[in-house]
Formats: sequence, structure tokens, C-alpha cells
Amino acid sequence: MRFIVACDEGDESFAELCRQFEISRKTGYKWLERYEQGGPGGLLDRPSAARSHPQRVPDAVADLFVHARKQHGSWGPKKLRAFVAEQKPELVLPAASTIGELLKKRGLIRPQRRRLRVPLHPNPLAGCSRPNELWCADFKGHFGLGDRRRCHPLTITDQYSRYLLKCEGMHEPKGLGVREHFDLAFREFGLPERMRTDNGPPFASVGLGGLTDLSVWWIKLGILPERIEPGRPEQNGQHERMHLTLKQEATSPACATLSEQQRVFDRFRHEFNDERPHEALAQKTPAKVYVTSARSYPQGLREPGYGEDFLVRRTDEKGRLQRKKKKLVIARCLGHEPIGLRLLDDDRWELFYGPVLLGILDERLPEARILRAT
Repeated sequence: MRFIVACDEGDESFAELCRQFEISRKTGYKWLERYEQGGPGGLLDRPSAARSHPQRVPDAVADLFVHARKQHGSWGPKKLRAFVAEQKPELVLPAASTIGELLKKRGLIRPQRRRLRVPLHPNPLAGCSRPNELWCADFKGHFGLGDRRRCHPLTITDQYSRYLLKCEGMHEPKGLGVREHFDLAFREFGLPERMRTDNGPPFASVGLGGLTDLSVWWIKLGILPERIEPGRPEQNGQHERMHLTLKQEATSPACATLSEQQRVFDRFRHEFNDERPHEALAQKTPAKVYVTSARSYPQGLREPGYGEDFLVRRTDEKGRLQRKKKKLVIARCLGHEPIGLRLLDDDRWELFYGPVLLGILDERLPEARILRAT
């Protein structure tokens, strides 16, 4: 204040007064300006923090993300941003990183544990470029219900669009019930070209070609069974990732009965397909990418056909092939089915059921037998 009085009453130049008070002329002009604008109170110390934040997320917008996160606890900032943008297209939304910081401050994001990343398989199975080129099927790990019975969720997805075609709880992962669920899926969505599964029942067996009643039925429908390598779940990693989301959002806690659990699965399927954006789909929902198959469910089954270079022989009711007065066991699931034999060289034949190579029949040995295909 003494500097302001000296400026008003003193005869010294402004530069001389600044030297006497040991301040720069810039500081002197700043004090004069603050005094003119605010009087003596304008000379008080001011906090260094800005009084306004032009880029601050409005509370109403922040509340939208907080509400969405509480509804969808496993969704990250990118999915939440795409979800809110779909619901409120008129709003200008912050970046995903800003949303993440906002949710951290609200205590809605927990830091993730670092996970060991293993390299992908060097020879992955063939991918797909359109819906219904490849479906993936599996049973998610079973869990106990409140009535002390087990629930085995059967899941089927379209690999290209991530669309969850079926999520059906079953007490037992076998029998006609499994085929019935696939039958309903084929009638509703049409047929895929390939079906990818693991090597467990009811999808595969330890017999020739790994065929089962279910996979033989697929072949008769014109669907090629495709199996991942044993112990390599990452070859079906997209489907396994869906199982993690299913576990987080639909199985913990488990319901009391299978019917109650199925209602939870149905709600999860709707949310996964119609509401949950997917980063691999440019934050679109699977329902906006998936279309039903052009291959409709046929009226009847067709036996597989073979080319002119094949010798076709039919098995007996137990799935045995008659060759040179000897019955060779193929597979019981191939009872009364046509087997294609293609000559490799003298007395060595490749055995096929449709597109599936079953093994090599070597008739040069003293006891003719079928060698497994490698």
C-alpha cells in the first residue's frame, strides 16, 4: 500500500519508485492495476489455481458416465463413451482417458493386476470375413445353483460379429438337449459354414476323425466341424473372452434354480448383443453387424458326396467297414454311413467321412488296420 501512496503523492519517477521498493516495473504496473480495479482488497495475495476450468466436464455429463458405469460395472471408458454417445448424440463428450480419470476419482475403477501375456499360437485356425462363416460353441465352466444342482451354460457365437446366438443353461452337457438347442439356433439364424469347438464331448471324441453324433449331424447339414488344438483355448480366445464377461455379469451370485438362472442369461444376452459396444467392431454393438445366414435350415439331411476318384463303401449298424473279409471298426456314430476311400498307393487308402479325414487304411500289413491321420 505504501507503494501506491508513493505513486500518488511522490515526485519521483515511476522507475525510481520501483527501484526504491525493489520491484520490477512490470510488478509495479500490476499492483497499480489491481488497486484501480479492486481498491485495497485487490492487493491481497491470490491463490495460484485458476478460478475457471473451460475444459472441465460438466456435472450433468459426468453423472451420465457414473450412472452408466454403475449399470455396467465391467465396461471400460471406451465402451461407456460409445454407449452414452448412442443414448445422447447431441452432447459433446470427453475423451475416453478423461472418462477413466473421472471414474477413478469417483472410486468406480479399481487398478487391474498385471497379467502374464503369452504369445499367440504361430499357426492359428483360419479366420472369417463375414457373418455366419464361422460359429463358435462351447460349455462355460459349470457352477452350482441354490437347489444344489449344477448349471452348464451352452454358448454359441458368430465369430465375425461377436453376436451371442445362444446362451442356454443345462443340468447336463450332453444328450438330445444339446442337439435341440443347436436345432433351434439353426432354425432361427440359418446355417454357418464352419463350427469351431474344443475337443471335449459332446463336440468331439477320441475315435477316428474325432466325430460324435452331434458333429456327424452337422456334416449332414453341410457344416464343417473345426476343433482347436488340445490345451490351446487361445485359439478360440474371442469366445473365451465372452465367457469371462458372462461369468462377471450373469453367474455371480448364482440363482436358486435353472429357470431363474436362464432369465438372467436372457437379459445378459440382450445386453451383450444390443447395448454393449465392442472395440473390435469400432464400438458398434454385435446386433448392428450380424445378419442371419443365407443358408436356411433344410427340410432333410443329406449324406456327404464324394468325387469320381473315391470308392464309396457303407458301414454296418455298428460303424464297421467290410474290407477283404475283415470288419474294421470306424466309429459307432457312423453306423450305416457312406465312407469315401481314396487310393494313395498300392493297398493304402485315405478314409473320409465327407470333408473329414478319418485315417489311413494300410492293407499291406499282415493284419490290415486303420492308422490315425496326423
